[in-house]
Amino acid sequence: MTKRVASQSASNAGSDVDPAMLASIGKVIGGFAARPDNLLPILHGIQDALGFVPPASVPMLAGALNLSRAEVHGVISFYHHFRSVVPGRHVLKLCRAEACQAIGARAIEAHVRSRLGIGFNETTTDGLFTLEPVYCLGNCACAPSAMLDDQVHGRLSVEAIDRLIDGCGERP
Repeated sequence: MTKRVASQSASNAGSDVDPAMLASIGKVIGGFAARPDNLLPILHGIQDALGFVPPASVPMLAGALNLSRAEVHGVISFYHHFRSVVPGRHVLKLCRAEACQAIGARAIEAHVRSRLGIGFNETTTDGLFTLEPVYCLGNCACAPSAMLDDQVHGRLSVEAIDRLIDGCGERP
């Protein structure tokens, strides 16, 4: 299976921004005071609205908050939560924290990567799944855990993760 890698260049991703998307970004920015300390809440608002933080939003944020583009980009790239490209229809986050690793998460990770044909921070060519690492879901007592589309699942096995994937649509 060919894969679409989610780490495409920012210039390519920015060229795909349409006027409606720019309007959504502007609306989120406008909902906050023009203060640099509002950058994180605005970034969360943009990602909640669009599913990612388009590179085209960086100059808009920098101008609105009186920050440099480098400062805005630095915050986006520092936090693993923010993505700069459109995710798949379903986002599967596999916990990589110690509790999950101790209870078998590595085997689940290898299985999912093989089954979907992608690695972390990549999206399947059909756009159905994006696979992301997460470093604790707060579900340690029920390890290993994963989050599928904002719903946490615990006590996972290879069979259980297959059922989650199968529940999202046709897969090979």
